Amino acid sequence: MTNKLKWSASAIAVTIALVFMASGIYAGEFPETIKMDNPAYAKHKKGIVIFSHAKHSREYKASCGECHHDENNKPLASLKEGDDVKGCIECHKIPGEVPKKLKKKWKKAKLDKAEKKKKKLAYHAEAMHYNCRGCHKAFNKKNKTKKAPTTCKKCHPKKK
Repeated sequence: MTNKLKWSASAIAVTIALVFMASGIYAGEFPETIKMDNPAYAKHKKGIVIFSHAKHSREYKASCGECHHDENNKPLASLKEGDDVKGCIECHKIPGEVPKKLKKKWKKAKLDKAEKKKKKLAYHAEAMHYNCRGCHKAFNKKNKTKKAPTTCKKCHPKKK
């Protein structure tokens, strides 16, 4: 092998290594955990959930689009770690859950299931619970397990 060929092969190997290193650094840009303590809430009724990005993306192999979606609830498939994403509250603008009085009003008005769901998902906590619990239930069903939490106490720590 000539010196020129050796140098070219070395340059290519170094370039490939740098690309992999850079993508590794880029992939680590999302926060390992997120304290779900949204300032839109004056007071929290339950303990604050600590969401682990690391567990969901690395350990459970969840893609970004499984949680982050567009206005039609379609996964943002092109998202990758490190991308800037909107917080849920930016679209699901009403803090908390649907008040019981409003649920009764909807029932009395005989809203169909799709209309109720649309109205319900305007509420931040309803959207979060819908997204998380739905995914957890599907995971449990697929894996014939109960590992993924689906009840309040399993995600929300006891308030101190």
